[in-house]
Amino acid sequence: MQSEMLLAAADALPLTGGDEARPDARILVGFGVPAELARFAARPDWTLYVPGHPDEVRRAVLTAIARGERAYVHVSAECNAEPHGATDGFEQVRDGSAGVVLAVGAMLDPVLRATAGLDLAVLYTGIVRPFDEVGLRTAVLAADHADVVLVEPCPRGTSAHHIAGTLVHVPHRLLALGGPGALDETELAGAVRDFMR
Repeated sequence: MQSEMLLAAADALPLTGGDEARPDARILVGFGVPAELARFAARPDWTLYVPGHPDEVRRAVLTAIARGERAYVHVSAECNAEPHGATDGFEQVRDGSAGVVLAVGAMLDPVLRATAGLDLAVLYTGIVRPFDEVGLRTAVLAADHADVVLVEPCPRGTSAHHIAGTLVHVPHRLLALGGPGALDETELAGAVRDFMR
């Protein structure tokens, strides 16, 4: 059902509301292929969208067309209950002060359930390249501890070097978790609790 919703969203993409298609736009859409996601994440000249909801798929494609981007849109069978990420940067979904969890794409709902009751700020993004350095740095500096957990639907650590580069002048700890089916929610909750002080 969820995969059908995402595919339907990708199919229904006429430009509306005065959006202009740029002829230089190059968009690839991949379905459930984490290795391709990691491959495009390594290319600095590509925008990388990882929408977590069918509404976000449409928004990603229309944005890439309007901006004339070279974009890879990673669509998965999983999706969050509600759309998020209406802006390009990281969206703070939950406030907290003991550390920061960055959830990418459809990993948000499992992260929210796994971290329920913990005093952690939860950030969400459906756009991992370009990486929102300002948004991450701001959230980490606002926390009592510079502890960051990254949960993304691609091979573990795909975005870890971006976090390390963003926080190069901030002493921090990083736990990178990833890959579809890598951890169930109980294991995710345990990993986060074990990592946090």
